[in-house]
Amino acid sequence: MTTKKFNYKKTLEEIETIVEKIETEEVDVDELSELVKKAASLIKQCKDKLRDTVDELEKIMEKME
Repeated sequence: MTTKKFNYKKTLEEIETIVEKIETEEVDVDELSELVKKAASLIKQCKDKLRDTVDELEKIMEKME
C-alpha cells in the first residue's frame, strides 16, 4: 500500500476550491453535505500538520539552547 505524502499547500487549495463552490451555490444539498465533510477532514489534516510543525520547531529550538 502506498502512502500519499501530505502537501499543505495543495490541501489548502482544495479547501479553498470547496469553499468557492459552496459560496457560489452550485451544489445541491446532498453534495453540500459531502463537501462539508471533506472540507472538515482536510482542515483537520492541516491543523495536525501545523501542530506537528510547531512541535518539531520547538524541539529544534530546545536543542539550540
